[in-house]
Amino acid sequence: MKRWIGIGLALLLGAAVVLALVLGDDRGDGDGQSGGQGALTTVRGVIGSEKKPFFDDPAVRAAFARHGLRVEVDTAGSREIASTVDLGPYDFAFPSSVPAAEKIRQARKITRTYSPFYSPMAVATFQPIVDVLAKAGVVRDSGAGYQVLDLRRFLDLVARGTRWDALPGNTAYRARKRVLLTTTDVRTSNSAAMYLAATSYVANGDDVVSSREQVTAAAAKIAPLFLDQGYSESSTEAPFEDYLALGIGKTPMVVIYEAQYAARLFAGGGAVRPGMRLLYPAPTVLSKHTLVPLTARAAEVGRLLQEDPEFARLAARYGFRTADPQVFADLVTKAKAPIPASLVDVVEPPAYDRLEELVATIEQRYLAGAKPSS
Repeated sequence: MKRWIGIGLALLLGAAVVLALVLGDDRGDGDGQSGGQGALTTVRGVIGSEKKPFFDDPAVRAAFARHGLRVEVDTAGSREIASTVDLGPYDFAFPSSVPAAEKIRQARKITRTYSPFYSPMAVATFQPIVDVLAKAGVVRDSGAGYQVLDLRRFLDLVARGTRWDALPGNTAYRARKRVLLTTTDVRTSNSAAMYLAATSYVANGDDVVSSREQVTAAAAKIAPLFLDQGYSESSTEAPFEDYLALGIGKTPMVVIYEAQYAARLFAGGGAVRPGMRLLYPAPTVLSKHTLVPLTARAAEVGRLLQEDPEFARLAARYGFRTADPQVFADLVTKAKAPIPASLVDVVEPPAYDRLEELVATIEQRYLAGAKPSS
């Protein structure tokens, strides 16, 4: 009798072990994150919307899970993250620019930030537009294998109220509308604020705006770039999707992050069609995505993104440049993408307070119903 009881207990114990293994596998495969490694530590962040596809990628989520982390994110504009978003519920803030991150760091007295990847600002356009602007002396070769949009000459066109159909020799794009770049709403969006930073540099005599007097003078020159557009979207994805889907008639030129264009080229699928082109403003600015850890556990997220080669490879798939340039370069070569290895004419944005003053000055003109320049 004892022998049969012993056999029964052994069978029950074996069944329990098998059940535990099955349940353990189910826990690991159910959400594709834990891999059977036990409970994950949840870390919450608020990020710029352009990084949402990266954080939503199952491969990124699985990579975090291998380090015991489940990273959950909400999105907001980078300027909003630095000014109006309640950061209380979050472990980290991850805006798309250094000025916004620096504002948060100083307010929270944080000693360490992480800048795992960056993206130059660029202009998505079409070959007929490139040809027309090249004839007008506004687009030129960089000498390094890519073409640039000369911001000083472009500002001169805008200041004169130039329309596309008035450009000399323009037979390819005879639209009656003003020669302007499409941007997002400068009051809420980082991409528009970075375009503002580059143009304010030019308007300030090729120097970073650093005083209130310079803010006033520069804003008067560049406000039409934003005010004369009419309605502007709040997210960079919206005008870029219009560019991809609706073509030259709706959006002949749009300010984007290089990463948006590069990610579509790397993914294939034909979203970037023949005849679409990428220009770089001269000068341009870098959108440096900077993570500010608000709690101790968020520091590990920043460290992994900045130091772990796996995350560098994953970020590069989304068009971001990282500390290891070869990772991005390999994808460029594989996709035969017309993207330069590096850029030379890059300037720094103004400090956060000066950039905010520029935005506020333009907003005041908008609210006052400032008439477009003629």
